Amino acid sequence: MSTKQNMLDNVGSFCVCKIKDVRNGSGNTIMQILIYNNGLGLYSRPFIESFEETPMLVAVLTYMGYGILTIFGYLRDFLRDWKIERCHVAREREEQRDFVPLYQDFENFYTRNLYMRIRDSWNRPICSVPGAKVDLVERVSPDYNWTFDYTGKVVEGVINMGSYNYLGFAENTGYCADASAEVTMKYGVGVASTRQEMGNLDRHEEMEELVAKFLGVESAMAFGMGFATNSMNIPALTGKGCLILSDELNHASLVLGARLSGSTIRVFKHNNMQSLEKMLRDAIVHGQPRTHRPWKKILILVEGIYSMEGSIVRLPEVIALKKRYRAYLYLDEAHSIGALGPGGRGVVDYFGLDPRDVDVMMGTFTKSFGAAGGYIGGRKELLEYLRSHSHSAVYAASMSPPVVEQIIASMKCIMGEDGTTLGRDRVQQLAENTLYFRRRLTEMGFIIYGNNDSPVVPMMLYMPAKIGAFGREMLKRNIGVVVVGFPATPIIESRARFCISAAHTKDMLDTVTIPPCLRSLMTLFVCVSHISKQLVCLFLASCPKSCEMLIVSC
Repeated sequence: MSTKQNMLDNVGSFCVCKIKDVRNGSGNTIMQILIYNNGLGLYSRPFIESFEETPMLVAVLTYMGYGILTIFGYLRDFLRDWKIERCHVAREREEQRDFVPLYQDFENFYTRNLYMRIRDSWNRPICSVPGAKVDLVERVSPDYNWTFDYTGKVVEGVINMGSYNYLGFAENTGYCADASAEVTMKYGVGVASTRQEMGNLDRHEEMEELVAKFLGVESAMAFGMGFATNSMNIPALTGKGCLILSDELNHASLVLGARLSGSTIRVFKHNNMQSLEKMLRDAIVHGQPRTHRPWKKILILVEGIYSMEGSIVRLPEVIALKKRYRAYLYLDEAHSIGALGPGGRGVVDYFGLDPRDVDVMMGTFTKSFGAAGGYIGGRKELLEYLRSHSHSAVYAASMSPPVVEQIIASMKCIMGEDGTTLGRDRVQQLAENTLYFRRRLTEMGFIIYGNNDSPVVPMMLYMPAKIGAFGREMLKRNIGVVVVGFPATPIIESRARFCISAAHTKDMLDTVTIPPCLRSLMTLFVCVSHISKQLVCLFLASCPKSCEMLIVSC
């Protein structure tokens, strides 16, 4: 067992931050953070994350699988070129052959020959509220997923393990739904103007004041789209002569915003404070390329919860580093706001830190609040600047009144301002469901990624054939899951991603984890070595027919 220790003294609002990284014999990384807050006593929280390396045999088999698919893909393209097989992809007409190509044929190779084979695992249309259970519209494909026909049947009661409905507010009954319906009757659905023209409603003002109060910051501002909150506001904050330090696993909206800003971008290893500190030190010492002038601004981009890894940012250390090197911190709490912390106030609340230590607090309403749009919170001067310089604020249409009311109602519920403890109970229930579900999968021997407290639970599948097979077999058992593969993940780290909700019951989570008749079978492997359990899980995941035979025999 190897141990790395690092100590950051006398930084910001906390006196000592001790970080200890431990890598156990199974290859899991376990991190324990101890924070002393202003000498007021010891604040301790176990910070446990696991990222197990892909076994060599599994990696080799995965590469072989992609290799076989690639070979057959080239064969199919050859047959399409000779008109032996029908080509369904978009391409130029014969009379346009001499034109500059509009469609990048080779770049779409993966889509044509790999993605299409398992396309039925995605974009499934639902016809109900995306709550703990959903109803799916049944569809079939006569041409291997190039097109879909709808049978007219509805698959009812599918356990929803794919939506970001962390607190269960995506519902059509109750306090929030009634409030939204009432506002719709008064204000209508659309505003038909921007905030700076004739689209600034009193409900918008109330919502932003409530968001600022919820976050514990001076001011806040809301936007109609979460993706645009990042991509359109980062260019307003940084530009030429500025440096952006971005986590390698940041969301596409953060990446796009950084690129649009024209700033110099450098990427540090995921959640690796040594990598981040080295880049900060080099930026201070060397300055800008060629001229070596000091950077106008250094902005650190991180997320609260990383949606593909299920990991939580090591925020106390990031804050310590940004203070030491006088940088600015941009925190994206799209998945963590509402889902972490005793009060549901996100990763800052989770670690018990001061919100003022984060310069730009960004988040979305699309997940825990069951609404739409995003927000930015921070100092009053920052928000006044963004109101006049952000493209998303100046040109985008105002948020829909019923969406605004959904945000207000759900946020008041979380804060307890509705006169009930329903919101706090949901935050607690989500935490309990997360720990229970992760423990169940671990006991079964599956390889899962991320932090123990993260409601995003990636379960590794590895091989390309398992991506489609796992999604289809789970749907046969009335369980809806999200499966993810390359290029959204590394090529040898395909996975199924479960998103836990406070609306899930224990019976639902038990149904998802394992069929009742196989529980006794899996208990036989509790005392078996970790490698043996991995092989069992790989067998069960890759051989659904064998699973069905076992069920029948039970």
